[in-house]
Formats: sequence, C-alpha cells, structure tokens
Amino acid sequence: MNARALAAIVRKDLMVVGRSRGVILPIILVPLIMLVILPAVAAIVPQFVDDASFAEFDMLLEAMPVGIQDQLMELTDPQRLVILLLVYFMAPMYLIVPLMVASVIAADSFAGEKERKTLEALLYTPTTDRELLTAKLLSAWIPALAVAWGGFVLYAFVGNAAAWPVMGRLFFPNWMWIVLVIWVVPAVAGLGLLITVLISARVRGFQEAYQLSGVVVLPVLLLVIGQATGVMVMSTGIVALLGLVLWIVDLWLLRHGARTFRRGELIARL
Repeated sequence: MNARALAAIVRKDLMVVGRSRGVILPIILVPLIMLVILPAVAAIVPQFVDDASFAEFDMLLEAMPVGIQDQLMELTDPQRLVILLLVYFMAPMYLIVPLMVASVIAADSFAGEKERKTLEALLYTPTTDRELLTAKLLSAWIPALAVAWGGFVLYAFVGNAAAWPVMGRLFFPNWMWIVLVIWVVPAVAGLGLLITVLISARVRGFQEAYQLSGVVVLPVLLLVIGQATGVMVMSTGIVALLGLVLWIVDLWLLRHGARTFRRGELIARL
C-alpha cells in the first residue's frame, strides 16, 4: 500500500474533524459525561444512601452471579454499591464512547466529502480503492481509540478519587476492564466505523449517514439493560467472548466492504 497517500488522507480527515463543530462537540461532550461526570456521581452517591435503600439494593445483589456475590461479601453496603456501579454497570456504557466517536467521524467520511464538494477530488487521487477505504477507516478508528483509551484513564482517576472516602483504597481497574479496554474497544470502534463508512458511501449527507448508523448502538444498549436487570453480568470470560464475536463480525464486514467498495459507483452518485 501507498503509506504516504494513506497518511495524507488520514491527516486531512483529522484536520477537517478538528474544524467541524458538528463532529467535534459530540466527541468531547459524550465522553465527558460518560467518563467523568457519571462515575463521579456514581462514586459519591453511595455515601448518602440510607439503610432502607440499601435493603432494596441487597435484593438486586441476590440476582447477581454467585462469583460476584462472593467478591462483594466482605464489603460494606456503600462499597458494594460503588463496585457494582463503577465496575460492572458502567462497563457496557463505556463501550458507547468508542462506538459513538467512530460513527460520528466515519459518517463524515464520504457523506461529509459530498456536502463539502471535495469528494470528486478525493476520488481522483492516485490511490487504489482498497487504499482509499483503508485511509477512511483509519481516519475514524485512530481517534476513536485515542478518545476511548484516554477516557479510560480519566475514568479510573475520577472513580478512584471520588470513591476514596468509601473504598479507602485503589479498586479500579480490574482484569475484566483491562480485557474490555484492550480487546473489546478496538473491535467495537471497528464495528461502528465499518457500518457507518459503508452507509456513508451510499447516502448524500452527514446527518443522514449519522442517523442511519445509530442502529449500531442497539447491541450496546441491550448489554446495558442486561446488566441493569441482572440477566447478564459482564465478567472477564464474557468480555473476552464478546470481543471475539465482534472481531469476527468486523472481519466479515471488512471483507464485504473491500469487495464491494468501488470509487466508480461513488462518482456516478455525485
């Protein structure tokens, strides 16, 4: 592959993202809410919960897997609530961040180029179809990983600091979160951007591409609901299996995209 051409397209796309308020605002605001404000609130609230509320919380705890109950058995009620909220319940919600960032940037890939009337010049650059698709994927994947991994560091700092009066120690991250961040986050970002880039190449504008790509959030929302209801609680094994499934889907989508992506079809739609 032409590495210089790939780097030039990626650099140009990242510069455009940095100048676009409609793209950059959600990339800043959503991680700020999800990874700073929510964990701070979740860590502070248990300090002010009364005994009656903890009685209801114990009923929720009884629905959790035995392994998690054993881990929390010797902790106080506020400590149990902090662990459940910050370690388990927030885990699937964290996945929304790389998914959202990748989808927003990918939605701007071809659809945004059409709106800015720059797609035709891009299509006539001396790159192959595979190189062009790869550059567009990297333009969304790299910032999605940067935001997700940087957000994870912030989440760990805020969670440990805000929960220190309750926990009295560093408790985050655990092995489940490490697997989630290293193994699952790149796959989730890949899923979001692959679907969105394929959609973006076929629609006329950024808003249409972004709205249609919103469907990729549904599996993550199902994970959030499953955690909240106790139907499924994320563990290291489940997270590793989830990552494997996502990588398989990503590889299939990548093969499909590489096989069907043709710049001639994009030119015909201009």
